Amino acid sequence: MRIARFSIDGNVAFGAVEGQGTVESGDLVLDIIKGIPYADFDLSGTKVPLNKVRLLPPVLPNKVVAIGRNYAEHAAELGHEVPEAPITFFKPTTSVIGSGDAIEYPSFSEELHHEAELAVVIGRMCREVPRERVRDVILGYTCANDVTARDVQKREKQWARAKGFDTSCPLGPWVETDVDPHDLTIQATVNGEQRQLGRTSDMVRSIEDLVVHITEAMTLLPGDVILTGTPAGVGPLHVGDEVAVTIEGIGTLTNKVIKRG
Repeated sequence: MRIARFSIDGNVAFGAVEGQGTVESGDLVLDIIKGIPYADFDLSGTKVPLNKVRLLPPVLPNKVVAIGRNYAEHAAELGHEVPEAPITFFKPTTSVIGSGDAIEYPSFSEELHHEAELAVVIGRMCREVPRERVRDVILGYTCANDVTARDVQKREKQWARAKGFDTSCPLGPWVETDVDPHDLTIQATVNGEQRQLGRTSDMVRSIEDLVVHITEAMTLLPGDVILTGTPAGVGPLHVGDEVAVTIEGIGTLTNKVIKRG
């Protein structure tokens, strides 16, 4: 099931996406969910065309836990070794935007980069999750772009500003609950030109490894998001660019870059 979060006539709701096609095609409809997707719910039978609503970030996470250098070729392109343990950092809730929202180029950076990533959406409160129970705590998966002020990341030892500025965490377009995430094509394009192309099977550490590692330290809540790292090919974004992250079996997350102001 594809679960989207959207607004219509000033109201926010979740809906199950039905049909085949793109967000813009007019071929998709939303069956509005009665309740929330983190518990048992029913479909209302009330349907609205997806192109008549505003898509929102598919979840509003309490926290986004991101993983650095989880693809060997990406680590190498930035001149780094694969770390002995996962590098973890946070992106705040205020960094999260949805598909179709604008990425605002931060005034304190002159080198903004895209990073296409598979995002894991947590479906239930969990802590110290054993490896064999990881799938039980996951609601589904979505596309993410870990937008990074690369010059700031290089200059500052902490990554909080470089990766946590407002609009730096596009998520969407929806959460796919029925996909095997272990060997999916992941790509990024800028203005239609392919920049990144990889497979989730190239992750150094699997989704199971990451959930076990993170929940050893902290409780994850329904709607929390784990960003699993980016393949090689990261590169610059400029004002006016349109960047799209596409993951096989999930969908396409599209955002334009504008000047902050």
